[in-house]
Amino acid sequence: MVNTGRFVILVLAYRFLVPLLSAEPDHTTTRESYVVYMGSPSGGGGGGGLEVMQADHLQMLSSIVPGDEQGRVALTQSYHHAFEGFAAALTEEEAAALSGHERVVSVFKDRALQLHTTRSWDFLEVQSGLRSGRLGRRASGDVIIGIIDTGVWPESPSFDDAGMREVPARWRGVCMEGPDFNKSSCNKKLIGARYYSVQPESASNSNTPRAVAATGSPRDTVGHGTHTASTAAGAEVADADFYGLARGAAKGGAPASRVAVYRACSLGGCSSSAVLKAVDDAVADGVDVISISIGMSSAFQSDFLSDPIALGALHAHQRGVLVVCSGGNDGPNPYTVVNSAPWLLTVAASSIDRSFQSTIALGNGAVVKGVAINFSNQSLSGGQYPLVFGAQAAARYAPVAEASNCYPGSLDAQKVAGKIVVCVSTDPMVSRRVKKLVAEGSGARGLVLINDAEKDVPFVAGGFALSQVGTDAGAQILEYINSTKDPTAVILPTEDVKDFKPAPVVASFSARGPGMTESILKPDLMAPGVSILAATIPSADTDDVPPGRKPSAYAIKSGTSMACPHVAGAAAFVKSAHPGWTPSMIRSALMTTATTMNNLGKPLASSTGAAATGHDMGAGEMSPLRALSPGLVFDTTTHDYLNFLCYYGYKEQIVRKVSGDARFSCPAGAPSPDLIASGVNYPSISVPRLRRGRPATVTRTAINVGATNATYAAAVEAPPGVTVRVSPDRLVFSSRWTTARYEVSFDVAAGAGVSKGYAHGAVTWSDGAHSVRTPFAVNVL
Repeated sequence: MVNTGRFVILVLAYRFLVPLLSAEPDHTTTRESYVVYMGSPSGGGGGGGLEVMQADHLQMLSSIVPGDEQGRVALTQSYHHAFEGFAAALTEEEAAALSGHERVVSVFKDRALQLHTTRSWDFLEVQSGLRSGRLGRRASGDVIIGIIDTGVWPESPSFDDAGMREVPARWRGVCMEGPDFNKSSCNKKLIGARYYSVQPESASNSNTPRAVAATGSPRDTVGHGTHTASTAAGAEVADADFYGLARGAAKGGAPASRVAVYRACSLGGCSSSAVLKAVDDAVADGVDVISISIGMSSAFQSDFLSDPIALGALHAHQRGVLVVCSGGNDGPNPYTVVNSAPWLLTVAASSIDRSFQSTIALGNGAVVKGVAINFSNQSLSGGQYPLVFGAQAAARYAPVAEASNCYPGSLDAQKVAGKIVVCVSTDPMVSRRVKKLVAEGSGARGLVLINDAEKDVPFVAGGFALSQVGTDAGAQILEYINSTKDPTAVILPTEDVKDFKPAPVVASFSARGPGMTESILKPDLMAPGVSILAATIPSADTDDVPPGRKPSAYAIKSGTSMACPHVAGAAAFVKSAHPGWTPSMIRSALMTTATTMNNLGKPLASSTGAAATGHDMGAGEMSPLRALSPGLVFDTTTHDYLNFLCYYGYKEQIVRKVSGDARFSCPAGAPSPDLIASGVNYPSISVPRLRRGRPATVTRTAINVGATNATYAAAVEAPPGVTVRVSPDRLVFSSRWTTARYEVSFDVAAGAGVSKGYAHGAVTWSDGAHSVRTPFAVNVL
């Protein structure tokens, strides 16, 4: 969800600052949970089964723990399916000693990771321009989606298995029980459930907070996991709504698919060791697609071999499992996208063609349209309320600037009580929720928030009257307040507006590229992530429940967390039609068929109105129906990813341990960021440095998955001042599954006044029936 980033930053700040403030901390006795990653099981692991491997790992631990402390030698997690390793409570010195072990690839702290919808799927179908009836019947129920999140509420009708066939025989997972979760909680839709407990030793002698993870049961106590699982593969539920709003048939992207949930998170976040264990288990259980709406804060990203999601996903790809991840909510600034390893499908968030309008009727008869989700009892027939600007209601000794921002403690309750207060947002440290609580706590009857930021993401205010407007409308309201002695207003309950235009739009919060390496264009793809209605737990967000109403079984949430399962569901849909396709072929099909136009027929834009680039939206808004028949695909192999690690700078012996192949050799010329762009067969292109007179050339290999005897011609969208050439400019395929290789060269045009920085464009291959678009970004130096 949105707005979890500040919590994680505070936790991390606490983690770094407290040891500095403590008096002479003893690092020899302070123990924290660490993950010890050892690469593929075949890369020199213990072998001989789980018991032998665990005994081997315990022996490794014993070798670095003092003799008088051998009683604390224990594994808190064991990784032994897709990759080898373990988690354990270690001192800093013990972790350093293990990192030097010949069989160990990396050792890193068990960090806390952050938790990063009805109409959305219908909107995607309309945008595709195709009819789903015939294509939808091709979907089978044999695809399994693994959801790593906060668990599941199994009683939700979104997980009803009516009409579903028997569970696929290849499923090897379990339905773990707990005090509030039985084996009967699983069915033919929700076929598996696991949970992971927090390591009790991880911080027993530490000054730092414990990593937060789920305990006791697969049951969701947050609502986040239930929401994402039902978005990806929920059964169709008629007349779902959020207290009357967004009413319609709620369904997942792959309603015929199965769901397996892995509860590795709680409200406070996720233990990275538990997330890594969940990936390992999901691969062994037999899932086809993994959806992870989790990630690090963009301010604290680590390298790829110390990133638990990246590590697990690389080995998942080796086993034929596609991992889809949220790109994060730290936008709209550049360099904020997370989960940007090339073997991940990284998802940005967009709006759909629905808006939640909360109208403000002023005492002078003017009507101002705002945005929010509120269920207040104010109405035009109930009369008007006095209207006051926060700066005019400042408490004694409170700065006017703080009062105008609804800063905690800044408002005089006697001047605010019974009135609608107007506040601005010049202080980004005070969130919308805090402003709402300040106004409500001061006795206000409503809040008008003037703020252009996040206006595309309606705030859920429950029974409190709230509406958010932009600066232009806000100026109109303030002018009215200053024009009369007794200004009044009323905030009307929210109405949902369908067929809203323009849509989609890149969400303001959606994290932007470039990613960890500028040689891979990230994010990959965009999907609905604003105001998404999906299943939740009955007790979630009780503060948002209107007075006298029972908690809703469905909730409206926003974030790249909501966009991620849309893509996971679409990937499962494509997998059901093409069971033999590799994870990267499915990703390629989704990317090359994505749309870059909105429902006005104009190029997609960001929330600011500026044209969206590849760093905002990746290849564009996904179009699942078009992805069923992409024409050409780009298969990025595990060998490509191992070469990427070489190009990125990892030593050959490290990459061998990761791969499990003792004969693997890094390519000549590694490391080199330029070789990444050319040597990884990716369905997009990113050139990290381009200088005039020094052209950059990138190679790609396409596979024909369309008709026989097909000929594709290239068309180039070149940005001003950049020369782009494709050679050859025609690809001829005599049959299906044949390949063709081509080159794309980039240069700064002679005499051109091209601006420095990133320029964006695309190469599109077409045979008359298919359009295969590969976006590119080039950084002109």
